Amino acid sequence: MAAVAAVFVGASVPVTGLLDGYPVLSAQAVRYGIGAVLLLVWLRGRVPVPSRRDLGGLTVMVGAGMLGFNAAILVGQRHATPGFIAAVLGASPLVLAVAAPMLRGRRPAPAALAGSGLVGAGVLVLSGGGAWHGPGLALALLVLACEVAFTLGGVGVVGRLGAVGASFWACAGAAVGGAVLSTLTGGVDAWPAPTATEVTAVLVLGSLVTAVAFVFWYTGVAVLGADRVGVLVGLMPVAGLAASVVLGRQSLTAVAVGGALVVAAGCALGLSRRAPSAVRPARGALVVAGCALRLSRRAPSAARPARRRAAAR
Repeated sequence: MAAVAAVFVGASVPVTGLLDGYPVLSAQAVRYGIGAVLLLVWLRGRVPVPSRRDLGGLTVMVGAGMLGFNAAILVGQRHATPGFIAAVLGASPLVLAVAAPMLRGRRPAPAALAGSGLVGAGVLVLSGGGAWHGPGLALALLVLACEVAFTLGGVGVVGRLGAVGASFWACAGAAVGGAVLSTLTGGVDAWPAPTATEVTAVLVLGSLVTAVAFVFWYTGVAVLGADRVGVLVGLMPVAGLAASVVLGRQSLTAVAVGGALVVAAGCALGLSRRAPSAVRPARGALVVAGCALRLSRRAPSAARPARRRAAAR
């Protein structure tokens, strides 16, 4: 499910390009509003109510992971090539592999670290590196931070509200926040009548790339953990490349294919799990059984003196 979500997001890049002529915040507000309505139907109106503990995570999800991420990409592309931003974004699996377990007081998993490193190298090869000028590097790092915040911010919220409930509240908050910011900055001009192409693009983004992809991604976060699921971020540029090739906007090269294969190898390695962990419960059971056997052997010896004293009395 998390892999499908990553593919949906990556393949949606050409669809997002159809909204270049429409105000960004307004388009995002409508997109997230559509997603919130679909998720409300998914929940059949039984929406879990977030607690105070969830407000911080939801704020990070909405402010950084959704609205902040889109704004950072928009401004960042003015000072850096898309390839450079994609290359920096390819480091997000490695950041998740380190930060997610450390936040829980655990050491990073070697497989997740190795897989994340491969994914980052594959994305670098796939994107070609790119170039930047002025604040391009800082903006690309901001995109990276927002992507990481989208996953880490939702860990606790998803654990308490579920993947669908957390996605609903995040979409609802982003829809309201985007609408307010767009109106404050652009007024009435921020809401022009969309064309048929823009309506189609917003519907696709709101349904597949928002409602479905969000639930699928956070389900993967809940089941696999943020450190392991992070390697699947590398599938986003691979899916974007495939969509661009299918639409005829980019030609397929041997270097791009090689980068995609490295990303696939990194995903397989990062999602792997050690087999010996499955036999640990069996060893523990043997230890418990051995202790019980020893206690059962010792028990009669302890009871004999009591019996002798009772007989003497």
